[in-house]
Amino acid sequence: MDMKFETGLVWFRRDLRVHDNAALSTALQSCQHVHCVFVFDRDILDSLPRCDRRVEFIRESLVELDVDLRSLAGKSGAGLIVRHGFAVDEIPALANTLGAQAVFAAKDYEPQAAIRDAEVKSRLAQSQTALLTVKDHVIFECREVLTQTGKPYGVFTPYLRAWLLRLGDTPPIQHECEPVAGVLAERPVPFAGPVPSLESMVFEPTNLRTLGIVPGAKGAARLIEDFWERMDDYDQTRNFPSVKGPSYLGVHLRFGTVSIRQLVGLALQRKLAGSAGAAVWLAELVWRDFYFQILSNFPFVAHNAFKCEYDQITWEQGERAKALFSAWCQGATGYPIVDAAMMQLNQSGYMHNRLRMVAGSFLVKHLGIDWRWGERYFAEKLNDFDLSANNGGWQWVSSSGCDAQPYFRIFNPVTQSEKFDTNAKFIKRYLPQLAGLGAKAIHAPWLAKSVELTAAGLTLGRDYPHPIVDHATARALTLQRYGVVRKAAPHASAAAEQ
Repeated sequence: MDMKFETGLVWFRRDLRVHDNAALSTALQSCQHVHCVFVFDRDILDSLPRCDRRVEFIRESLVELDVDLRSLAGKSGAGLIVRHGFAVDEIPALANTLGAQAVFAAKDYEPQAAIRDAEVKSRLAQSQTALLTVKDHVIFECREVLTQTGKPYGVFTPYLRAWLLRLGDTPPIQHECEPVAGVLAERPVPFAGPVPSLESMVFEPTNLRTLGIVPGAKGAARLIEDFWERMDDYDQTRNFPSVKGPSYLGVHLRFGTVSIRQLVGLALQRKLAGSAGAAVWLAELVWRDFYFQILSNFPFVAHNAFKCEYDQITWEQGERAKALFSAWCQGATGYPIVDAAMMQLNQSGYMHNRLRMVAGSFLVKHLGIDWRWGERYFAEKLNDFDLSANNGGWQWVSSSGCDAQPYFRIFNPVTQSEKFDTNAKFIKRYLPQLAGLGAKAIHAPWLAKSVELTAAGLTLGRDYPHPIVDHATARALTLQRYGVVRKAAPHASAAAEQ
């Protein structure tokens, strides 16, 4: 194709791979010379804890990306330019130094990212440099899937039907980079250094490797290969936290070390062959698109309830709220399935999806804590934290979001535990002090007979806490608390349709 620009700059963000990379492919086809950059953006990093698995995951993925770019270019001097600073400063400055006429990047749909990109675009324009963003992180974005009346969907099932209809039976087209990779340029000497160390950015190593999390596209490829053998059983295994059911690709999707088009293509292939597991997994990938379009079309959900009447709810406040929240964060609620879930999160940065619902519901509907408190805690702890999905999930359990569970549906944590961790294998892993309890008592230790507790060497209040709330009492209080929404006016998001 005809070149539009002499020099282009690819700004990697949430697309840390060379395979099927929309921004990279577009730049390679549009420029005579292409440079690549990643910015460790201090606007984000400065607010993070100094020991953060996500920073280490990104850093290790960049090391691999740098090697892959040089291999793709066939030039030892090519590779990735990595900066540590404020992106709004670094990108315009680098583009100016390199003489780039255009900066290419994958679209980012989060509100703060939109503000950042608008500022970068404005600064680039001062030197007649364009910021060109392309769709990469989703299959269908913003307003690509609408109702027949041209409005965004607010309920998932009809959105899923429309999404699948639009996709059809053909896998999404992937973006080729190899045929035009020769235009990747060698890095100028001042920018040819290695990827900065964690220590140089004042971060500490984490337990990422100990957990068996392998960053980069190679790590994603291993998980895909493993999940391919299990995909057909996904519909039967996905709800049980002690079973190897999920794909565990969440963190790779978050940072783009795998292509969403590749995953949808694989799921579609198996679905068309009659796999029920693949069909359910594909629907889970569609949920991801759904929450992205909700955030794009209704950005107020980042801070407020999708159903605005739910913002009238009075949540627990003051020292009591802080104490309850602290117990939840520490895995000390006295409800084993909830506490084990929180231990998993705190120790690994991962929480099984079924447990995200159980633990989240418990915080909101048993402890009466504002869902935004839990959302912030997950945002800090989850390796795969994504604003749209995290926000959507928390609004779902609190009944304030689009297509959320009804406010009167309140998970019984004991019932959930008995159903989805029947043999308490998951509980025993994260709460080994309860391992001596019987099959029934381990799900509700406070109901165990004293002889059972003694035989297990367990003293409640010392080795494991008493329940901080009673389920029946908490349920009654929640129904009372949510009573404010019963007669509320239709919510402000009526622009969304089923």
